[in-house]
Amino acid sequence: MQLAIQLIFAQVGAQVGIDEVLNNGAATSLSIADGWNQQWLNLLQNNTNTTTSLYGALTNLGIFFAVGTLLFFMIQFLRDLISYEYSRPISALIWPFVVVILLSNSGKGSILSNLTLGLRGLLNTVNQQVVVSADAGRMYQQALNMSIAEEVTGSFLRPCQSLTGEQQSQCFVQAADKVNVLLQKYRNTYGKKIWINRLQTKLDNIRYNKGFVSETSFNSLLGSTVQTSIKNFLVSLQYAFQNLIEATMLLIALLGPIAVGGSLLPVGGKPIFAWLTGFLSIGIAKISFNIIAVLTAAVIVNGPGQNTTADPDLMWFIIFLGILAPILSLLVAAAGGFAVFSGISNTASLVRERI
Repeated sequence: MQLAIQLIFAQVGAQVGIDEVLNNGAATSLSIADGWNQQWLNLLQNNTNTTTSLYGALTNLGIFFAVGTLLFFMIQFLRDLISYEYSRPISALIWPFVVVILLSNSGKGSILSNLTLGLRGLLNTVNQQVVVSADAGRMYQQALNMSIAEEVTGSFLRPCQSLTGEQQSQCFVQAADKVNVLLQKYRNTYGKKIWINRLQTKLDNIRYNKGFVSETSFNSLLGSTVQTSIKNFLVSLQYAFQNLIEATMLLIALLGPIAVGGSLLPVGGKPIFAWLTGFLSIGIAKISFNIIAVLTAAVIVNGPGQNTTADPDLMWFIIFLGILAPILSLLVAAAGGFAVFSGISNTASLVRERI
């Protein structure tokens, strides 16, 4: 009997590591951004002057585009020179100088790559300030761990359902001992929170068979393996979205030389404006997601998290983080990017008319 119970918990413990669960719950987009820093430096700053590097090859391609489009630029320049005398053509001469300056390489990366790294650093600084100021009480971690703690508790208690009598009682005792390790780690991290005490009370009532836990609450605490798998998938989905944001921003940064090289085309909307808009839009999406996640987490921690009688089902929060928040942040980024592009284009037109 004792051996059978130990084998059950050995299997569950292999599937759910308490330290891993706690650390995953505490992960934020800040740590994800830090993991991408070295990749950004390797691609945009280190050895960018060699043709064997990715950014160096793309810079050469951008220079090729610039040389190719220079012919079209000169044709349009001569046409404007005949039609508008000197006012408009002279203002257009700034673009070849801009392209040459941005694509020139000083040995430690081009001007464009250094400006791109600086712009990313500015966006990350703003994102960090937003997260730190809005999540001063670590609301995001707490709300995520409120759901994770219940899943871990249910995973340890679930095997006890198939047992009866003394075997089930011993199973509950061993499960409670393992869950108490997790709850103590939460107390060390967040202090004495009501949601931790509420879960501790439920666990003690089950462990000591006090009969104070309703069947509905007990079944809700146990959950199911399907629900646990869905939650794990959705939590992984939100981390995948945050990594996708970083990968997309890096991809846009790498395409910068091509956008600059094509900016000599005699068209109204310069590719460099579209490139800059796309880069800023991804930054807006990143910041928007963090604001949405932190504010929603604050509602949970300050609401059901502070109510001793509440028994919240936090599945909606996991769905919100994994699916709805990424969609909403992308919509906000699209609207913000359109506004930025319109503002840049109008400013460029105004400057061209004034010069």
